[in-house]
Amino acid sequence: MQIIVDAFGGDHAPLEILRGCALAVCELGVEILLTGNEKEIIRCAAENEISLASMQIEAAPDIMLMTDNPMDILKSKNDTSLAVGLKALAEGRGAAFVSAGSTGALVIGATFIAKRIRGIKRAAIGSVMPTNAGPTMLIDMGANVDSTAEHLNQFAVMGDIYMKKIMDFASPRIGLANIGTEAAKGGKLQLEAYDLMKAADYNFIGNIEARDIPFGCCEVVVADGFTGNIILKMYEGVAGAMMANLKTIYKKNLFTKMSALMVKSGLSSFKHKMDYTEFGGAALMGINGTVIKAHGSSNANAIKNAIRQAKIYTEQGVVQAIKESLN
Repeated sequence: MQIIVDAFGGDHAPLEILRGCALAVCELGVEILLTGNEKEIIRCAAENEISLASMQIEAAPDIMLMTDNPMDILKSKNDTSLAVGLKALAEGRGAAFVSAGSTGALVIGATFIAKRIRGIKRAAIGSVMPTNAGPTMLIDMGANVDSTAEHLNQFAVMGDIYMKKIMDFASPRIGLANIGTEAAKGGKLQLEAYDLMKAADYNFIGNIEARDIPFGCCEVVVADGFTGNIILKMYEGVAGAMMANLKTIYKKNLFTKMSALMVKSGLSSFKHKMDYTEFGGAALMGINGTVIKAHGSSNANAIKNAIRQAKIYTEQGVVQAIKESLN
């Protein structure tokens, strides 16, 4: 299987991207089509002793910067590594596309270059997050600022398919992010979405509150992109603050340092459980092809896992399952 990878997307490109791709080639048995400046890719690989075996390079002279207008990917930035990668996906020259670049540009580019699945009103980003009870998908977490009840219902369908196909849940519980659990809570969007979701075929459990997400109240949390992004960023921030405070506590004095040694294995397991890089990236669902958005600060391990996620997403036929669900 050939995976297309944006070699110049992300904070640590191209070095960490190339390292991640090399790991993926060795551990996952995939082939890679890198998009970006060929001379720079070859130079970076040589300087850091990274093998480019099983990797091809598709020339892309420009880079999509985070400060660029996302719409420019269709015009003045259509020769960037991000745009060229999406064109290669649309042309069928790879089974999937992975990028750690601009989220906005990726959503717009995928929508207009790779195209949405016929019948899907809006593509949505589904991010798998760790909880006390296991993985939970949050969808949408930023692709759409404004959504309708119909959009949220389709997000639920796509999240349901993902958790069944990728995470092996027989009947994932679907919850609607709201300010309370009662059916009458929320604004017009939430009230309309509740009625649609209640009548759907998936396992809808009703409204859920953000405070219950870390405890694994459901396997799919449905939200409009604005709300979902706030939930995600708060989730990441609290996790980071908690880990920082634990480090401070255990480094306070000799006694606490000795205590840290006694619980070191438990802390390592906890850190591994809550590490977002283990889940790879976030799937841009509803696109007519596999598109995975890796975190902007992804290291080599995160890139490798994003490629792994792209491989599994493709092998499990998630795109086809979404198409069939519309029938």
